[in-house]
Amino acid sequence: MNKQAVVLSTSLEETLREVVSQYVFDKLFILTDTHTAALCLPRISMLPALSGYTEISIAAGDVHKTLDTLATVWQKLSDGGATRHSLLINLGGGMVTDLGGFAAATFKRGMQYINIPTTLLAMVDASVGGKTGINFNGLKNEVGVFAPANTVILYAGFLESLDRENFFSGYAEMLKHGLISNNEHFNELLSFDADAINYTALGKLVAHSVRIKEEVVNQDPFERGIRKALNLGHTVGHAFESLALAENRAVLHGYAVAWGLVCELYLSCVKTGFPKEKLRTVVQFVKESYGLFYIECDQYEQLYTFMQHDKKNRAGVVNFTLLKDVGNIVIDQTADKQQIFEMFDFYRECMGI
Repeated sequence: MNKQAVVLSTSLEETLREVVSQYVFDKLFILTDTHTAALCLPRISMLPALSGYTEISIAAGDVHKTLDTLATVWQKLSDGGATRHSLLINLGGGMVTDLGGFAAATFKRGMQYINIPTTLLAMVDASVGGKTGINFNGLKNEVGVFAPANTVILYAGFLESLDRENFFSGYAEMLKHGLISNNEHFNELLSFDADAINYTALGKLVAHSVRIKEEVVNQDPFERGIRKALNLGHTVGHAFESLALAENRAVLHGYAVAWGLVCELYLSCVKTGFPKEKLRTVVQFVKESYGLFYIECDQYEQLYTFMQHDKKNRAGVVNFTLLKDVGNIVIDQTADKQQIFEMFDFYRECMGI
């Protein structure tokens, strides 16, 4: 898998001019959703470097990260005369970079593309690392390919317009990166003042978070080993997301990951000896920042079924990434059905359900 270039930008216009000038392409396309078309595209639409681009706009929200939306993008690329020598710029959050990356990787068997993430979640997670895909058959990210963007441009200026929910959605992935790195970075994240955000400081935290992910991905691009560390919180988190979609109460990805961290750190305590006081710290942070995802005991079976579809599993045995301590990662851990149900019991009890 080709290594992608990650560019930290303080001037989006200047960075785009420099980056786009490095590419040779016959046609230029910019993919947005209905939010970024209105809020972000005007920032760059008049740049000479992007002259003559064709805009493709899709509906916003993870519920639209579907085969139908993907087919719409393919169709618009085809109608616009795109070739494998064209360039696609994905301007948006994780849904746009996931789906746009998949479209670019598969149209004409692959075209070059640039990600410009506009949300905190996309900056620290979705746009970096080469995972692309769509939801399918009610399952999160069920279909996709490893196909890194040629360039990812991180511009912290977009974060100033984020609402509180989308800030915390991205922050959950940063917290995960802190948990798999070291105590210093983990504690720095826990103490960050989200009520009076210092965007310069946040930009530095974002850059640090991206470096952590890059280091892991570079060691294991195709997730055969240590890259599974990045799935901490996601085995349960994706099950929560799938349940929420099935019940028409969709939740933001980072919120599901935060609740998943509570569950999987409990499992870490039980199976690998993760310190209980650090679990309590995370539980308190998640309760205060993310609220709760309500589940009943009679939904355990459905959640377990969703977890059995996780891409890390083998032969239907649920696979987890767990921690012995902050930064001490243990991949390819399993748990039986009873242990998983006890994990859900702990989640309900500690979250006050």
